[in-house]
Amino acid sequence: MKGGIAIPALWMALAAGPAPARAQAQPAPAPAGAVQLDHVVAAIGNNVILQSDVREEMRLSALEPLRVLPGQDTPDLALRRLIDRTLILEQMKIQQQPVSTPARQTEQGIEQLRREIPACSRYHCETEKGWNAFLQAHDLTPQLVEERWSQRLAILSFINMRFRAGIRISKEQISDYYTKTLLPALAKAHEAVPQLAAVSPRIEEILLQQQVSGLFQDWLASLRDQGNVRIVDPAYTADFNLQSGESSE
Repeated sequence: MKGGIAIPALWMALAAGPAPARAQAQPAPAPAGAVQLDHVVAAIGNNVILQSDVREEMRLSALEPLRVLPGQDTPDLALRRLIDRTLILEQMKIQQQPVSTPARQTEQGIEQLRREIPACSRYHCETEKGWNAFLQAHDLTPQLVEERWSQRLAILSFINMRFRAGIRISKEQISDYYTKTLLPALAKAHEAVPQLAAVSPRIEEILLQQQVSGLFQDWLASLRDQGNVRIVDPAYTADFNLQSGESSE
């Protein structure tokens, strides 16, 4: 099963990877002297999350630098995102909501993404060669990105429908986040600084998630209880109050 809310738990569920269910099963015993390269780190009902899923989730965070700020991701935070996203997807299936997005809409979303990622300025992601170079540098594939973005857009649509009614974000709030949170993080990571107008829609999206985080956190806490979430690998913390390090994400 592959499966964030960078600004509280919500961004971990959105910040980025596909979470198809895997049947819960213990891996076969490794031969004596063999090195175990992959293993179960958490179980959610009948699904499991592997160490390889956590590593993939951390690579996919490169697609969400406005949510999972550069240099601030950790395996624990990646696991939180995977767990929360898996729980959300299960609820979407129960409520018979789509867990993917039509191909054309996904393609449009990725085209916008290529214009918004600050690091893309040095790769020239507007070209296919540059975009492929960016993906290769982060050990990603076009298929993996397409699957993630299709799923992410479906989750956003579901959350919009359930939580966002009546919430409005002002231009002043967007500007404040840009100046006090995004610019310092990008400067510290030596990343190119995008114009405010270019990233305003994505910042507004982040701030909207902050506004609904209380309701969302209560809902997620209920899902975790119902989903029998268990951290199997003691190297990972079970603290669901972890933050991503991006102000309140």
